[in-house]
Amino acid sequence: MSNTRFRAALVLGAALLLPSALAQSAPAVKFTPVASGLRGVTTLTPANDGSGRMYLTLQAGQVRVLEGGRLRAQPFLDVSRLTSAGGERGLLGLTFDPKYKQNRRLYVHYTDRNGNTVLARYLATADFSRADPASARVLFTAEQPYSNHNGGQIEFGPDGFLYLGLGDGGSGGDPQNNGQKLSSPLGKLLRFDVSGNDAKPAAGNPFIGRSGANPNIWAYGLRNPWRFSFDRQTGDLIIADVGQNAFEEVNRQPRASKGGENYGWKVREGRSCFEPASGCRTQGLTEPVLVYGRGEGQSITGGYVYRGSAIPVLKGQYVFGDFGSGTVWAARMTGNTWSKVKLGEVGGPSAFGQDEAGELYVAEYFTGRVLKLGR
Repeated sequence: MSNTRFRAALVLGAALLLPSALAQSAPAVKFTPVASGLRGVTTLTPANDGSGRMYLTLQAGQVRVLEGGRLRAQPFLDVSRLTSAGGERGLLGLTFDPKYKQNRRLYVHYTDRNGNTVLARYLATADFSRADPASARVLFTAEQPYSNHNGGQIEFGPDGFLYLGLGDGGSGGDPQNNGQKLSSPLGKLLRFDVSGNDAKPAAGNPFIGRSGANPNIWAYGLRNPWRFSFDRQTGDLIIADVGQNAFEEVNRQPRASKGGENYGWKVREGRSCFEPASGCRTQGLTEPVLVYGRGEGQSITGGYVYRGSAIPVLKGQYVFGDFGSGTVWAARMTGNTWSKVKLGEVGGPSAFGQDEAGELYVAEYFTGRVLKLGR
């Protein structure tokens, strides 16, 4: 999301809140409310510990727990005093260690009170009822020159490493050229080894040892990868990157990739030249698999490849949305060109989530509701 788009989306969101416009879905898919009163949801994720719980981050700084269809009264974690939330800042990401049941580790991504990126680790209490605030350990920080394009997602890949998506630093048009600048962590997908007490560049990161390059970089050329995810069946990485003036895009990195992909920003936006406006280079750039323009939306929210069982017709399709238009789509994945079909509309989809069984959820930023996709 950009600040300009965020303000525009607020106006559009007011219209989306009308009952006649909410949750108009295709007949095969319904959007059923499972929680409410959660304004500003930025993450929906399970701990994958067999508990069935879903954890939700709120932009203002709280982590809440949805268990057995009910929202716990007490927050699981509260970092509101550590962040100054608003616009695109706040608590932006949460993920749990693959060995959470053994090591009780969880990770959060937030912007601090100066607006800079923080990746921190916490430990759950012995009974897993909450995260211990005293256990906080900051693993990584990055200075943010502007207030927008902070990225958000953190996720463990099938390789056991922790991935963090960061935007280009903000403003408009990437004035510092961070997307293409290998010395900067901004405009990148970073990959860390957090198996020890600290975060270090993951073994095999493509720019380790290159003079002047940030060793944490896994891929680059991103504007604002607000959400990315791994296909739980194939291990492929799918990155939804928010556009500038004309196009939103989805990028796919195969499981077998060795990293180092350049997704093009700010040389290109979508499949079109951005700077220069014409005659830009294409060599060495990885093409998006899906692009859509301003006639359909203005701030993509990445989702997940559906691997659940409740909606057989969606099996293997990538479900995602647009924060501005409120549209939720499913994309059929065929090679490097994907086609999408509209599933419905919700009030500002800010985050998607999948539970332990692979069923999908979407959060409405404006209404504070969490909806479950089903038949």
